[in-house]
Amino acid sequence: MEQESLRIWFDPEGDVLEVGFPKPRKGYFKSAGDDVFVRVDEKGNICGFALLNVTKRTGKIRETELPIRARFSGKRKKPA
Repeated sequence: MEQESLRIWFDPEGDVLEVGFPKPRKGYFKSAGDDVFVRVDEKGNICGFALLNVTKRTGKIRETELPIRARFSGKRKKPA
């Protein structure tokens, strides 16, 4: 399975956390409820997400490095 790094970005002024792939992909955000938005590409595959009002959810945020792995799943391809 091919692995791709993630881009994690926090905007303190807008209080928004966004996680996605570093290479730009055409797509759009759709609401998943409660200030959570899922980024979907043109084919309907999930390629990231955004959280609004992050500091209200987590309290104090500090800068840190996270050794994380993530796997996004979305629309499944039908077997040929």
